[in-house]
Formats: sequence, C-alpha cells, structure tokens
Amino acid sequence: MIAPPLPELLELQALVELAGAHMAQRVLCEAVVGDQCFPVHAFTLGSSRPDAPAVGFFGGVHGLERIGAEVAIAYLRSLVMRLRWDDTLHRQLETVRLVFMPLVNPGGLWLGTRANPHGVDLMRNAPVEATERVPSLVGGQRISAALPWFRGAPGAPMEHESAALCRLVETELLGRPFSLAVDCHSGFGLTDRIWFPFAHTSRPIAHLPEMHALCELHDQTLLHHRYVFEPQSQHYRTHGDLWDYLYLDACRRPGTVFLPVTLEMGSWLWVKKNPRQLFSRHGMFNPVILHRRQRVLRRHIGWLDFITRAACSHARWLPTGDERARHHADAMTRWYGGAAP
Repeated sequence: MIAPPLPELLELQALVELAGAHMAQRVLCEAVVGDQCFPVHAFTLGSSRPDAPAVGFFGGVHGLERIGAEVAIAYLRSLVMRLRWDDTLHRQLETVRLVFMPLVNPGGLWLGTRANPHGVDLMRNAPVEATERVPSLVGGQRISAALPWFRGAPGAPMEHESAALCRLVETELLGRPFSLAVDCHSGFGLTDRIWFPFAHTSRPIAHLPEMHALCELHDQTLLHHRYVFEPQSQHYRTHGDLWDYLYLDACRRPGTVFLPVTLEMGSWLWVKKNPRQLFSRHGMFNPVILHRRQRVLRRHIGWLDFITRAACSHARWLPTGDERARHHADAMTRWYGGAAP
C-alpha cells in the first residue's frame, strides 16, 4: 500500500516535472512504515563526464529535523526554476554534476522520529568504531531501539536508507578527482556550524589543508557570514558516522579528493526566541514561526550556491606545494592548538 505522499515528496515530484530532461530521478530504496511504503529518491543534473567535479546535497537523515530536507529541496527548486532562463547556470552545469538526496529518511519524517522506522539513527549506523571515548548514548548505543541514538544490532547490515546513501556517494562522488558533499541537519547550539570529519576521532583528516583552503575561501568570499567552520570532534565524538565511513573509503582511492561537510543549523536560537517550542519535539529542531522558516531557507540557499561554485572552480583554489604546507600549518593552529600532525 502506498502512503499518502509527504508534502516534501509532492514538491519533489513537481520539480521533476518542471525540470524535464534536465534532471534524472531514480528510487534508491523504500522505507516501510507498517503497511505503507515511502520511496527514497535521488536526483541528478549537470555533466555526465566521469572526471567532472561533483557535489552531493543531502537532507532529512533525521526525521525530526524537517528543516534539513527543506533547505536541500529549496536549493534544488532554485536551480530548477533557473533552468528556464539562466544561461550562466546552463554553462555551469556543463562542467559540474549535482546530486540530490534531499529526503534520506522519509519514514522517520512521517513518524516524527529522529530514527528510521526500525528505530535506528542513520547517522550512527556505519561500521566505524570510535577510537576515543564517546559521550554516553549520544555517541551511539546498541542497547535498544527504544532509546535514542541506536546504532543497530551488533553485526546487522546497514539500514536500507544509510546503505542507499553510501551507494549513491560511492557511485556518483567518490570515483571523481574532486567532490564535495553537504548534509543538512539542525539541532546543535545557537550558531550555524559547518562540521567536517572526523567524528570518531580527534585526529585530523588527511585532507586538512584542502578543508582549510575551502574554509579560507568561504571566509574571504562571504565576508559577513555567521557560520562556524570546524571539525565535529571538537564538540563530541561518535560511533558509526556515515561521513567518516565514506571519507575513509575515499582515502583508499588514489587521485580522489572528497570533502564532506555537515551544515548543523543552530536550532537553539529558534527556541530561545520562541521558548514555547520546547513543548514540541518538532519545535526543538525546526523554526516554527513562518518568517523564521523563510529566513532560514533564504540564508542557506546562498551558502549552498557558494559550495557549487567552489566545486566548479576547485582547480583555482586547491592548494599544492608550499601553499598546501601553509594551509596545513594554519589549520593545525586554528583547530588543533598548533599540535603536530
């Protein structure tokens, strides 16, 4: 039995029809809730060249964080509407591939839960074990699906949704010389943060100079931004992080630069401005008042477009030689207290 469509699924289908031949759609898997079934879609547009840079946009990994899916869909809608008139966009799409998986966990969205319908937190579901101490529960637990942050049973395969995300990244992003991934979340702190791996260890990633170069480009281009760009491990470490798992896979592929980041929207600010949201699970992770939701969608579309442009022009800013060494030293000072690698 097919469930009554989620509003997000209806909007995505409308965008497919508007985009026509410019955008391809496929179903990666299905999420089953009782006797209802929700498709998990991927959408692609742009260059089909295997050596073209690529960007993946993801949202809705946690069903409670509806705003993450909405931000990814809003950017996709912006692109689709521009296809009708924007010659610059068409030229841009000749040089880059864009991949969207804006609603990773439709079952969790339908149920109003962080986890998927099996009670598994998809962002704790990868086969990666933390090498350092993680906080109780929030770092991922295997005690019970009745508790939050459940990783899944020991030895169980990855959930369909997280496995589908990994397959999409592996086929669309990791086989290329350069790719970026953006995963849109909410729920941490008063400030919008851009997190990058690692989550399972405080050790710096191999592409720290490249990540610092992206951060510097970001600071210089978006002068008045309010994002905090930093490694996730500075706040807490976890087991099973999907992006750690995929980044480690990319590191085993010679000639591949893969830079995954997470947009962690600061939902505490929305609660601070409207404390009544504390009495709603939805309100703890999403802007409830209409003008705040509209403001969030406006602000982040510009940032996502910056990420696309950075991927298109990566050859102009990726550091090499002495410049790469300089970025490494600056990154160690900025994020790791100047410690030796």
